[in-house]
Formats: sequence, structure tokens, C-alpha cells
Amino acid sequence: MASRQPFTDTDTADEAVRATCDDATTCKRFATSKSYWKDPYIQYFARSVGERKAPEINRGYYARVQGVNRLLDAFIRKAECDCQVINLGAGLDTTFWRLKDENLMPRKFFEVDFPTVVSRKIHNIKTKPPLSKPLIETHSTDALLLDAHSLDSDRYCIIGADLRDISSLDEKLKKFQLNPELPTLLLSECVLVYMTPSQSSNIVHWAAETFHTAMFINYEQKERFLKTGWEHADALDMMTVYSMLPQDDVARIESLEFLDERELLQQLLQHYSICWATKDRLNLGNDK
Repeated sequence: MASRQPFTDTDTADEAVRATCDDATTCKRFATSKSYWKDPYIQYFARSVGERKAPEINRGYYARVQGVNRLLDAFIRKAECDCQVINLGAGLDTTFWRLKDENLMPRKFFEVDFPTVVSRKIHNIKTKPPLSKPLIETHSTDALLLDAHSLDSDRYCIIGADLRDISSLDEKLKKFQLNPELPTLLLSECVLVYMTPSQSSNIVHWAAETFHTAMFINYEQKERFLKTGWEHADALDMMTVYSMLPQDDVARIESLEFLDERELLQQLLQHYSICWATKDRLNLGNDK
């Protein structure tokens, strides 16, 4: 949860952005090792727990993961799983496997990231049966569609693409049966902040133009959504999100590690916000 700079077209800047994937995965791996939340699959993407993280960092990731999951799960439940999810800049995220375990599978779950990140994730999926088995179980034929930078099954698809190239992104998603008519949740936790304002606005505008019923979750300013075709947008700082989580679970995680200065946590969480925007003729985005 460090400070961020928009990326440019240089290879060096892109590599720095790709490195944030490993940083986030390592932080989540450490937090789950301390029982902040359960994630039995993250161990297959980050074998080592790594160096100790400060308690305020662990609580920050807890708030972030729980806040996003509550919005995501509510959308899928209201759609009765007859929807699709697109995780933009997915990195080594494990949400697909969690949703399958919890019987909250959308009709299809898409992930998009840099081709090099996607290649690593595909390798992990192919070589780790706990990751590959759920894909096979939800696939109607014996073989998955697979190449160096994409993997496609009936319910899960991961694609290597540059999010700055909207036409190529749109073409690749539709190649793998993206359905603009389905209620669609787009998740982009942090990737847009690494792009220039015009690049990130292009993605937000593309999503508003492409899907009839949609919700977009990310850490952006809500005004950007209202200016690019979304009907409604709301935002909460992460301290507010933290205060809204089930208090028995908050008490549980606060007992895991001693926090010397609570002000550090407050400053950290107040620095971040979560935003969700809707284009919502089916009223799926209300009552969050």
C-alpha cells in the first residue's frame, strides 16, 4: 500500500508496475498466515510467507479484501450468479477459487494482466492440482484452450493484454465469449492509478459503453466515472469501510497482533478509498 506513480510506455515503468503484483501477493500471504482471513490458494502463488509486515499493513489489507469481497459477493448474489466478472490487472489474485468454494460462481470469470504475469499464473495453475482441478471440474470438455498468454475454460478465462490498448482488449475478451448483455462486474483494485488519466478514463468509458448493466469497483475518484458514462458512483474511505465490517470479526483480527499506535492505522486507511460505480437497469448495484 505504498505511494504510486502513473506508468508510462517505457519497459522500466511497466516492470515496476508488474513488481507490485508480487508485493501485494506477499503482503496477502503474510496476512493470511496470521489468520486475518482465510485463503487456502494464495500459498500456490507465494510459497514463502516473507518478512514480517507491520500490523497496520495487515489490517489495511484485511479492510481492502473484505470491502471488495462484500461488494463483489452482493452483486453476484443479486444476479443469482447469472453474470460475469472481469478482474482488470488481476495479478495473482485467488478470487475465482474462493467463489467456487462458496458456490458463488458467476457464469464466467475473466482475468486480464500483462502477458508476463499471465504466463506465470498459467504455469502455477498447470502445475498445482488444487488450482487446476476447479477449472477442469467446471469445464465441459476434456481439454482447456491454452497458449502462452491465455487460458480459457467454460467458467474461467485469463488473458494477457495491455489495458492501454482498448481495441485489443475488447477483441481478446470477445474472442473468449465475453457477453455484453450479461450483468457485469468489473474489478480493478489498483491498476488504474498506475495509468495516465486519459488511459484510465478510456477503460472506464469503454466499460460504460460496452455493458448494459454493470458495476465497477476500484480505488479511483468517483467523479471520473460520472464523467465517462456511468449513472451512479459512490466512495468511502477505507477507515469508514473498516468501521462498517462485522465488529466481531474486527475484534478477532485486532487481537491477532498488538498495534502500538492506532493513529498509524487511521492515517493509512484514511489515505485510501474504495469506489463503486453502476450502470444498472436491473438495480443490482443498490443496497451495498
